[in-house]
Order: sequence, then C-alpha cells, then structure tokens
Amino acid sequence: MNAKYPDITAHLVGHDGNAFSVLGIVAAALKAGGIGSAQIAEFNAQATAGDYEDLLRTCHEWVEVT
Repeated sequence: MNAKYPDITAHLVGHDGNAFSVLGIVAAALKAGGIGSAQIAEFNAQATAGDYEDLLRTCHEWVEVT
C-alpha cells in the first residue's frame, strides 16, 4: 500500500492500544512534514470514523509507519 505522504514517517512502536497517542503522533508528523491543518483535520476525521483497526489502517494510508 502506498502512503498518501510517503516522505513522512510516524514512529508508532510501543504505542499499541493507545488510540489518542497514535493520533497525536501521526498528526504531529503530518504537521512537521508541512501538511496544513485542513489535511490534518481530514486525517483525524477519517482515523476516528471506525474502530482501532481502522485507525491503524488509516495511519498506514497517510504516512509511512515504523
């Protein structure tokens, strides 16, 4: 799967089970990568629309996850 922003990496190792932490890490990575607040809001809306597995899937769709 190709990430929407493949040059942005979010390090999620050690944050399993904590959805708020995962959201914050990815949002911070997007912001640091120069992504605007409208795009970050879109990510947050998509990431929180389902369950935890959907959240992780969305993270992988938007950024490179390690």
